[in-house]
Amino acid sequence: MSATPPSGTPSTPVDGLRLAIGTLSVFPVRPGVVDRRAGGVAMTIAPFVGALIGTVGAAVPAVAPWLGVGPLLASALAVAVPALLTRGLHLDGLADLADGLGSGRPAERALDIMKQSDIGPFGVVTLVLTLLVQVAALSEVTAAGAGPAALITACATGRLALTWACRTGVPSARPGGLGTMVAGTVRRGPALAVTALVFLGTAPLALTYVIGAGSGLVPGVLGPPLAVLAGLSAAWALRRRAVRRLGGITGDVLGALVEIATATALVVYAVTVGSP
Repeated sequence: MSATPPSGTPSTPVDGLRLAIGTLSVFPVRPGVVDRRAGGVAMTIAPFVGALIGTVGAAVPAVAPWLGVGPLLASALAVAVPALLTRGLHLDGLADLADGLGSGRPAERALDIMKQSDIGPFGVVTLVLTLLVQVAALSEVTAAGAGPAALITACATGRLALTWACRTGVPSARPGGLGTMVAGTVRRGPALAVTALVFLGTAPLALTYVIGAGSGLVPGVLGPPLAVLAGLSAAWALRRRAVRRLGGITGDVLGALVEIATATALVVYAVTVGSP
Protein backbone atom coordinates (compact mmCIF):
# COMPACT_ATOMS: atom_id res chain seq x y z
CA MET A 1 0.00 0.00 0.00
CA SER A 2 1.54 3.28 -1.04
CA ALA A 3 1.67 6.32 1.17
CA THR A 4 0.52 9.82 0.38
CA PRO A 5 3.07 11.49 -1.93
CA PRO A 6 5.55 13.92 -0.30
CA SER A 7 3.82 16.80 -2.04
CA GLY A 8 0.81 16.19 0.19
CA THR A 9 -1.54 15.84 -2.77
CA PRO A 10 -4.93 14.84 -1.36
CA SER A 11 -6.63 11.75 -2.66
CA THR A 12 -9.60 11.78 -5.01
CA PRO A 13 -12.64 9.47 -5.15
CA VAL A 14 -10.86 7.56 -7.92
CA ASP A 15 -8.02 6.84 -5.49
CA GLY A 16 -10.61 5.47 -3.06
CA LEU A 17 -12.02 3.24 -5.79
CA ARG A 18 -8.56 1.95 -6.61
CA LEU A 19 -7.90 1.30 -2.94
CA ALA A 20 -11.18 -0.58 -2.54
CA ILE A 21 -10.57 -2.87 -5.50
CA GLY A 22 -6.88 -3.36 -4.79
CA THR A 23 -7.37 -4.10 -1.09
CA LEU A 24 -10.56 -6.16 -1.23
CA SER A 25 -9.78 -8.25 -4.31
CA VAL A 26 -7.01 -9.70 -6.45
CA PHE A 27 -8.04 -7.62 -9.45
CA PRO A 28 -4.92 -5.76 -10.65
CA VAL A 29 -5.41 -2.06 -10.03
CA ARG A 30 -2.61 0.49 -9.96
CA PRO A 31 -2.51 2.23 -6.56
CA GLY A 32 -3.12 5.94 -6.33
CA VAL A 33 -2.85 8.30 -3.38
CA VAL A 34 -3.49 6.39 -0.16
CA ASP A 35 -4.68 8.37 2.85
CA ARG A 36 -7.58 8.33 5.29
CA ARG A 37 -9.80 10.15 2.83
CA ALA A 38 -9.20 7.42 0.26
CA GLY A 39 -9.75 4.85 3.00
CA GLY A 40 -13.15 6.34 3.78
CA VAL A 41 -14.18 6.19 0.14
CA ALA A 42 -12.90 2.63 -0.15
CA MET A 43 -14.86 1.42 2.86
CA THR A 44 -17.98 3.26 1.71
CA ILE A 45 -18.01 1.58 -1.70
CA ALA A 46 -16.79 -1.78 -0.38
CA PRO A 47 -20.25 -3.42 -0.82
CA PHE A 48 -20.07 -2.85 -4.57
CA VAL A 49 -16.73 -4.64 -4.72
CA GLY A 50 -18.37 -7.43 -2.73
CA ALA A 51 -21.24 -7.60 -5.22
CA LEU A 52 -18.72 -7.89 -8.05
CA ILE A 53 -16.91 -10.73 -6.29
CA GLY A 54 -20.23 -12.41 -5.54
CA THR A 55 -21.27 -12.11 -9.18
CA VAL A 56 -18.14 -13.93 -10.30
CA GLY A 57 -18.76 -16.67 -7.73
CA ALA A 58 -22.44 -16.85 -8.66
CA ALA A 59 -21.48 -18.16 -12.09
CA VAL A 60 -20.72 -21.52 -10.44
CA PRO A 61 -24.21 -22.39 -9.12
CA ALA A 62 -25.68 -20.77 -12.24
CA VAL A 63 -23.98 -23.19 -14.64
CA ALA A 64 -23.79 -26.18 -12.28
CA PRO A 65 -27.14 -27.72 -13.36
CA TRP A 66 -26.05 -27.64 -17.00
CA LEU A 67 -22.87 -29.51 -16.09
CA GLY A 68 -24.62 -32.10 -13.93
CA VAL A 69 -22.98 -30.80 -10.74
CA GLY A 70 -25.01 -31.21 -7.54
CA PRO A 71 -25.86 -28.35 -5.14
CA LEU A 72 -23.32 -29.37 -2.49
CA LEU A 73 -20.32 -29.53 -4.79
CA ALA A 74 -21.43 -26.41 -6.65
CA SER A 75 -21.75 -24.54 -3.35
CA ALA A 76 -18.30 -25.63 -2.17
CA LEU A 77 -16.79 -24.41 -5.43
CA ALA A 78 -18.79 -21.19 -5.29
CA VAL A 79 -17.60 -20.41 -1.74
CA ALA A 80 -14.03 -21.04 -2.89
CA VAL A 81 -14.28 -18.31 -5.54
CA PRO A 82 -14.54 -15.33 -3.12
CA ALA A 83 -11.73 -16.84 -1.06
CA LEU A 84 -9.52 -16.97 -4.15
CA LEU A 85 -10.54 -13.51 -5.31
CA THR A 86 -9.57 -12.05 -1.92
CA ARG A 87 -6.39 -14.10 -1.42
CA GLY A 88 -8.05 -15.62 1.65
CA LEU A 89 -7.49 -12.28 3.38
CA HIS A 90 -10.80 -12.17 5.23
CA LEU A 91 -10.59 -15.81 6.26
CA ASP A 92 -7.14 -15.15 7.69
CA GLY A 93 -8.54 -12.23 9.65
CA LEU A 94 -11.33 -14.41 11.01
CA ALA A 95 -8.86 -17.03 12.23
CA ASP A 96 -6.56 -14.42 13.78
CA LEU A 97 -9.41 -12.68 15.60
CA ALA A 98 -10.67 -16.00 16.94
CA ASP A 99 -7.22 -16.77 18.31
CA GLY A 100 -6.91 -13.32 19.84
CA LEU A 101 -10.32 -13.27 21.50
CA GLY A 102 -10.11 -16.93 22.46
CA SER A 103 -6.77 -16.52 24.20
CA GLY A 104 -8.33 -14.70 27.13
CA ARG A 105 -5.23 -12.50 27.33
CA PRO A 106 -5.15 -8.73 27.91
CA ALA A 107 -5.71 -6.57 24.85
CA GLU A 108 -2.03 -5.91 24.10
CA ARG A 109 -1.12 -9.61 24.26
CA ALA A 110 -4.22 -10.60 22.28
CA LEU A 111 -3.19 -8.17 19.52
CA ASP A 112 0.28 -9.71 19.49
CA ILE A 113 -1.26 -13.17 19.09
CA MET A 114 -3.33 -11.91 16.16
CA LYS A 115 -0.17 -10.64 14.42
CA GLN A 116 1.51 -14.05 14.50
CA SER A 117 1.68 -15.93 11.21
CA ASP A 118 0.49 -19.27 12.57
CA ILE A 119 -3.11 -20.23 13.35
CA GLY A 120 -4.06 -21.63 16.73
CA PRO A 121 -6.84 -24.07 17.69
CA PHE A 122 -9.48 -21.35 18.11
CA GLY A 123 -8.69 -20.03 14.67
CA VAL A 124 -8.78 -23.44 13.01
CA VAL A 125 -12.12 -24.43 14.54
CA THR A 126 -13.71 -21.07 13.76
CA LEU A 127 -12.43 -21.15 10.19
CA VAL A 128 -13.65 -24.68 9.50
CA LEU A 129 -17.06 -24.15 11.07
CA THR A 130 -17.63 -20.86 9.26
CA LEU A 131 -16.78 -22.37 5.88
CA LEU A 132 -18.98 -25.39 6.60
CA VAL A 133 -21.88 -23.11 7.49
CA GLN A 134 -21.39 -21.07 4.33
CA VAL A 135 -21.26 -24.14 2.09
CA ALA A 136 -24.20 -25.87 3.79
CA ALA A 137 -26.41 -22.78 3.70
CA LEU A 138 -25.56 -22.01 0.08
CA SER A 139 -26.26 -25.63 -0.83
CA GLU A 140 -29.76 -25.33 0.63
CA VAL A 141 -30.44 -22.18 -1.34
CA THR A 142 -28.88 -23.57 -4.51
CA ALA A 143 -31.17 -26.59 -4.31
CA ALA A 144 -34.08 -24.14 -4.21
CA GLY A 145 -32.82 -22.36 -7.31
CA ALA A 146 -31.60 -19.14 -5.67
CA GLY A 147 -27.88 -19.87 -5.29
CA PRO A 148 -26.57 -17.01 -7.47
CA ALA A 149 -28.81 -14.40 -5.85
CA ALA A 150 -27.89 -15.60 -2.37
CA LEU A 151 -24.14 -15.47 -2.99
CA ILE A 152 -24.26 -11.97 -4.48
CA THR A 153 -26.40 -10.74 -1.58
CA ALA A 154 -24.14 -12.36 1.02
CA CYS A 155 -20.91 -11.04 -0.49
CA ALA A 156 -22.31 -7.51 -0.69
CA THR A 157 -23.54 -7.80 2.91
CA GLY A 158 -20.12 -8.92 4.10
CA ARG A 159 -18.51 -5.81 2.66
CA LEU A 160 -21.34 -3.59 3.87
CA ALA A 161 -20.27 -4.67 7.33
CA LEU A 162 -16.95 -2.93 6.62
CA THR A 163 -18.76 0.31 5.87
CA TRP A 164 -20.48 0.33 9.25
CA ALA A 165 -17.41 -0.92 11.13
CA CYS A 166 -15.47 2.11 9.89
CA ARG A 167 -18.10 4.61 10.98
CA THR A 168 -17.06 7.85 12.65
CA GLY A 169 -16.35 7.19 16.31
CA VAL A 170 -15.05 3.62 15.90
CA PRO A 171 -11.40 3.65 17.05
CA SER A 172 -8.39 1.73 15.81
CA ALA A 173 -6.93 -0.83 18.19
CA ARG A 174 -3.31 0.03 17.41
CA PRO A 175 -1.24 2.47 15.36
CA GLY A 176 -0.36 1.45 11.85
CA GLY A 177 -2.00 -0.98 9.47
CA LEU A 178 -5.32 -0.97 7.67
CA GLY A 179 -7.32 -0.43 10.85
CA THR A 180 -5.65 2.90 11.53
CA MET A 181 -6.18 4.09 7.96
CA VAL A 182 -9.90 3.34 7.77
CA ALA A 183 -11.19 3.49 11.35
CA GLY A 184 -13.67 6.33 11.81
CA THR A 185 -13.52 7.46 8.18
CA VAL A 186 -17.10 6.76 7.06
CA ARG A 187 -19.78 9.29 7.90
CA ARG A 188 -23.32 8.28 8.78
CA GLY A 189 -24.94 9.80 5.68
CA PRO A 190 -22.86 7.90 3.10
CA ALA A 191 -23.19 4.71 5.15
CA LEU A 192 -26.98 5.00 5.13
CA ALA A 193 -27.02 5.82 1.41
CA VAL A 194 -24.91 2.79 0.48
CA THR A 195 -27.01 0.57 2.75
CA ALA A 196 -30.16 1.76 0.97
CA LEU A 197 -28.57 0.95 -2.38
CA VAL A 198 -27.71 -2.55 -1.20
CA PHE A 199 -31.30 -3.12 -0.10
CA LEU A 200 -32.57 -1.79 -3.41
CA GLY A 201 -30.13 -4.07 -5.20
CA THR A 202 -31.70 -7.12 -3.58
CA ALA A 203 -35.05 -6.36 -5.24
CA PRO A 204 -34.17 -7.63 -8.74
CA LEU A 205 -32.40 -10.62 -7.19
CA ALA A 206 -35.54 -11.48 -5.24
CA LEU A 207 -37.70 -11.02 -8.35
CA THR A 208 -35.43 -13.33 -10.32
CA TYR A 209 -35.92 -16.01 -7.71
CA VAL A 210 -39.68 -15.56 -7.47
CA ILE A 211 -40.10 -15.84 -11.24
CA GLY A 212 -37.44 -18.43 -11.98
CA ALA A 213 -37.97 -20.82 -9.09
CA GLY A 214 -41.70 -20.32 -8.60
CA SER A 215 -41.23 -19.27 -4.99
CA GLY A 216 -44.00 -17.84 -2.91
CA LEU A 217 -44.01 -14.07 -3.05
CA VAL A 218 -43.45 -13.44 0.65
CA PRO A 219 -40.34 -15.61 1.22
CA GLY A 220 -38.98 -14.73 -2.20
CA VAL A 221 -39.16 -10.98 -1.60
CA LEU A 222 -38.32 -10.87 2.11
CA GLY A 223 -35.42 -13.33 2.00
CA PRO A 224 -32.72 -10.98 0.65
CA PRO A 225 -33.41 -7.94 2.88
CA LEU A 226 -33.73 -10.16 5.95
CA ALA A 227 -30.40 -11.75 5.04
CA VAL A 228 -28.77 -8.32 4.79
CA LEU A 229 -30.21 -7.21 8.14
CA ALA A 230 -29.12 -10.40 9.87
CA GLY A 231 -25.62 -10.19 8.43
CA LEU A 232 -25.21 -6.59 9.56
CA SER A 233 -26.55 -7.44 13.02
CA ALA A 234 -24.08 -10.30 13.46
CA ALA A 235 -21.21 -8.09 12.30
CA TRP A 236 -22.33 -5.32 14.68
CA ALA A 237 -22.28 -7.72 17.63
CA LEU A 238 -18.81 -9.03 16.74
CA ARG A 239 -17.44 -5.54 16.11
CA ARG A 240 -18.79 -4.38 19.47
CA ARG A 241 -17.14 -7.32 21.19
CA ALA A 242 -13.83 -6.72 19.42
CA VAL A 243 -13.78 -3.01 20.26
CA ARG A 244 -14.53 -3.69 23.93
CA ARG A 245 -11.94 -6.46 24.12
CA LEU A 246 -9.17 -4.98 21.97
CA GLY A 247 -9.84 -1.26 22.20
CA GLY A 248 -10.74 -0.83 18.55
CA ILE A 249 -10.68 -2.42 15.12
CA THR A 250 -7.80 -3.87 13.12
CA GLY A 251 -7.47 -5.32 9.64
CA ASP A 252 -8.09 -8.76 11.15
CA VAL A 253 -11.27 -7.56 12.82
CA LEU A 254 -12.52 -6.20 9.52
CA GLY A 255 -11.77 -9.47 7.76
CA ALA A 256 -13.63 -11.42 10.43
CA LEU A 257 -16.66 -9.14 10.08
CA VAL A 258 -16.80 -9.86 6.34
CA GLU A 259 -16.88 -13.63 6.85
CA ILE A 260 -19.35 -13.60 9.75
CA ALA A 261 -21.74 -11.26 7.96
CA THR A 262 -21.49 -13.37 4.80
CA ALA A 263 -22.17 -16.62 6.66
CA THR A 264 -25.09 -15.15 8.59
CA ALA A 265 -26.67 -13.74 5.43
CA LEU A 266 -26.44 -17.14 3.74
CA VAL A 267 -28.01 -18.90 6.72
CA VAL A 268 -30.95 -16.50 6.86
CA TYR A 269 -31.34 -16.74 3.10
CA ALA A 270 -31.48 -20.52 3.45
CA VAL A 271 -34.06 -20.32 6.23
CA THR A 272 -36.34 -17.97 4.32
CA VAL A 273 -36.12 -19.24 0.74
CA GLY A 274 -34.20 -22.50 0.98
CA SER A 275 -35.52 -25.89 0.03
CA PRO A 276 -38.08 -27.48 2.35
